[in-house]
Amino acid sequence: MNKTIFVLNGPNLNLLGQREPAIYGTTTLADIKEKCLAKAKGLGFDIDFRQTNFEGELVESVHQARSHACGIIINPAGYTFTSIALLDALKTFDPPKIELHISNVHARESIYHNSLISRVATAIMIGFGARGYELAIEAMADMVGPS
Repeated sequence: MNKTIFVLNGPNLNLLGQREPAIYGTTTLADIKEKCLAKAKGLGFDIDFRQTNFEGELVESVHQARSHACGIIINPAGYTFTSIALLDALKTFDPPKIELHISNVHARESIYHNSLISRVATAIMIGFGARGYELAIEAMADMVGPS
């Protein structure tokens, strides 16, 4: 069985730690990646960790996951609410998919309340800050089975 979890990050997440720290915290994406790699290793999984500001690249990563991943954890960021292309790509991926958001999007402005991605997500991790990534890896490991 493939033991690779794709962790996909959408636009502006490369600015974590700098952009709106009152909402997103001061942890950087590099810090999150390091913690994800360590958490996954401890559970017997590998991580393919990616970030892009481009919708097509995020869609292509989902396509690549179809033959290389046992699950996807995705923080689609701004594409959560707008990307039908990403929604359609995720529909083609049968293994578990966890939608992740650092902030509680439902406690924010109404433009952040309607996720297209939630329609195809197996589970949703919202509002746990950067720690949500590690929690999502634990949940994914439980969903796909023991290492």
